[in-house]
Amino acid sequence: MATSRCIHLVRQFCSSAARTGKLVQAPVQVYGVEGRYASALYSAAAKKSKLEVVEKDLQSLQKELDKNEDLLEYLRDPSLKRLEKKRAVQSFMKDQNFSELTVNLFVTLVDNGRMNKVQQVLSTYSKLMSAHRGEVMCNVVTAKPLDEASLKDLKTALQGFLKKGETLHLSTLVDPSLIGGMTVTIADRFVDMSMRSKINTYTSLIKAAV
Repeated sequence: MATSRCIHLVRQFCSSAARTGKLVQAPVQVYGVEGRYASALYSAAAKKSKLEVVEKDLQSLQKELDKNEDLLEYLRDPSLKRLEKKRAVQSFMKDQNFSELTVNLFVTLVDNGRMNKVQQVLSTYSKLMSAHRGEVMCNVVTAKPLDEASLKDLKTALQGFLKKGETLHLSTLVDPSLIGGMTVTIADRFVDMSMRSKINTYTSLIKAAV
């Protein structure tokens, strides 16, 4: 079902790119409505050798949405007539000199009443492009800031999760509520090594034994 929907979306984005009926496989699996749209856009852009062109368009659009709350609310507003919104979207994107693939994506979102998913689609396409470049996103949350030596050791340990050709993109956050230890999210893996988690586990065991 998901595959047939993607094929339909790709045909809407770029009919000439979809005549073969074959999709370019996305580098990672993504889910939900936003995943289907982002994957379809990725496939169409890959066939046109315009992955980076579309990415630049979407990054520019995200910056505009970040600074223009009124634009975001307008795009999300379900009370507006679709034809009116479609014309407004086409006019805006023409002014921004966005590629045909990007324009077609958003026309399709308007036609299908999915403009409430606009930011999720942008984020998901960014995720696909990171995977395309072999980037592995990792987020580490610690109870206290890491010193340079600990951070270096952590990066070395995380390298063991990578495949040949992949590069690590590490972000760190501090959350004192963890009490101690850390949580690690790398690609689709999550490991909770926090003191808070251990305390919760022990508390549950004690309660169960009483």
